[in-house]
Amino acid sequence: MILKTDRRSFIRGLGAALGSLGFWGLRKDSEASSLEAKLAEIENLDPVEAAKDESFWFHVQEAFDVDRSIINLNNGGVHPAPRMVMAALHRYLDFANAAPTANSWGYIRPRRELIRAKIAATFGCSPEEIAITRNVTESLQIALLGLDLKPGDEIITTTHDYPSMKNALFQREKREGVKVKLVPFPYPPQSMKELVDCFAQNITPRTKMILVCHITNLTGQIFPVREICQLAREKGVEVVIDGAHSFGHFVYQQKDLDCDIYGANLHKWMMAPIGTGFLYVKKEKIKKIWPLFPAPEPQGDDIRKFEHYGTHPEPIWLAIGEALTFHHSLGPKRKEERLRYLKNYWSRALAKLPGVRILTSFDPKMACGLGSFTVEKMDLVRLSQVLMEKHKIHTTAGTLPDGVQFMRITPSIYTTLRELDYFLEVVSHYIKSGLPA
Repeated sequence: MILKTDRRSFIRGLGAALGSLGFWGLRKDSEASSLEAKLAEIENLDPVEAAKDESFWFHVQEAFDVDRSIINLNNGGVHPAPRMVMAALHRYLDFANAAPTANSWGYIRPRRELIRAKIAATFGCSPEEIAITRNVTESLQIALLGLDLKPGDEIITTTHDYPSMKNALFQREKREGVKVKLVPFPYPPQSMKELVDCFAQNITPRTKMILVCHITNLTGQIFPVREICQLAREKGVEVVIDGAHSFGHFVYQQKDLDCDIYGANLHKWMMAPIGTGFLYVKKEKIKKIWPLFPAPEPQGDDIRKFEHYGTHPEPIWLAIGEALTFHHSLGPKRKEERLRYLKNYWSRALAKLPGVRILTSFDPKMACGLGSFTVEKMDLVRLSQVLMEKHKIHTTAGTLPDGVQFMRITPSIYTTLRELDYFLEVVSHYIKSGLPA
């Protein structure tokens, strides 16, 4: 099933979503026409070139009601939704609240099937292979805890995989006697083959599962998922892919990954409301996975068995549709290249400073919009605190598994170059002059 959204239907949708207000809360006739004109101007422009067109991205920046009293460079945590998504969410919530059981259960709930179909069309699979979840942690723990294992079976993951997922594996280790192997990898690596080899060299006859990030949350390293899945399949090993930071970030579909199990967030780079995600399971694999919350047919092959998690705000699901419309109308490749351009903008500038090491590759096949850096002999956790306290620049920092301190920077399509310039100016000052006492 292929769902397409053209530029004109996008503009009409904005008007319908916001009533008499346009994309920016102004008169829709002038402002929506201006946006349509800008989209038309860049329609045939190469995405790499469009990424640098500041006049176009000004219009996109104005699509968000963000707090400009701070500079938010931690969009990788949870991303603000565009105004049209929030307008739809409020509309659906108000409708549901007017008569919850009649409107939410009777009207909104059945319409999640169209949202399922839209997610499936974007990911490139059947709707019968998509479960709508509340976040990627729920998605992945369905698989990580639901696949049958026995004592002595081995699970391989990397040292950089997300703590919530590793905790699920460690719990199985304690309760069931499986063995979890944490594999380090170079960051950034010289080639994708190095990353495949990390797994190939650690698979044994007892290996039954691999957990791997599509792109890591710490340094933004993209992994060769297709090659890892094919390697594992040859050896009878299940692979669970953590797509928390990839869906809506850069362009791909299921056929490009050749994966069987994939979980993703929708409230990060797809910019849907907070509390949305999905789980993809290849149809013939659904029976093998027990649901996290008991369902009537726990060993059946209906993907909806993974959605039995009780009462929840179902209007949020419908607003996913507006987020997907926004994503496709901007152009997924155009969006990807803008995120990569912003990452390269700040990281190439910082790389010139003494003591700075960029931990994220500049190879476009290995990284996109998420990047990290370290500074020799500098407390980056303290730097993150100073940036927020004194300059209202919001970042995140921590320590990598090997003890290296890092700061992660994730600007987004609403971030301006002036904001990045200010970040660079402030960070350069502290690198050269030291942190305040």
